[in-house]
Amino acid sequence: MKTFMQKKETVERIWYVIDAEGKNLGRVATKAAHILRGKHKPTFTPHIDCGDYVIIVNAAKVNLTGNKLNDKMYYNHSGYPGGLRERNAKTMIENYPEEMMERAIKGMLPKGRLGRAMYKKLFVYAGSEHNQQAQKPIEMKVD
Repeated sequence: MKTFMQKKETVERIWYVIDAEGKNLGRVATKAAHILRGKHKPTFTPHIDCGDYVIIVNAAKVNLTGNKLNDKMYYNHSGYPGGLRERNAKTMIENYPEEMMERAIKGMLPKGRLGRAMYKKLFVYAGSEHNQQAQKPIEMKVD
């Protein structure tokens, strides 16, 4: 029996929507990364972008366990001396909830051009409204 290898031309993509309200950040991120990667499909091929599209709504209402709200830090560097900027999770969730969710998911995707292609299929919204109603996304539950 030969191993099945999917071709990028034959990939069929589905749209999924995940409601992050009251869910843990890591649980939502792992579920989204799993779908973006295509590991939920029986036709998964590691070197092909065979994943589906993911829409995450209510990113501003995501939950963080323990004392992560004050202790978890996010770092950016401008490239200039003294250009390090650090923000804690509380600041991120108040001002940049989409970026916080995107960073969590991006870190779980492969590095390189394949991971960048998968990352482009992610859409994160702070509120409950999204612009992809025409794609008729399927509701995905996160435990």
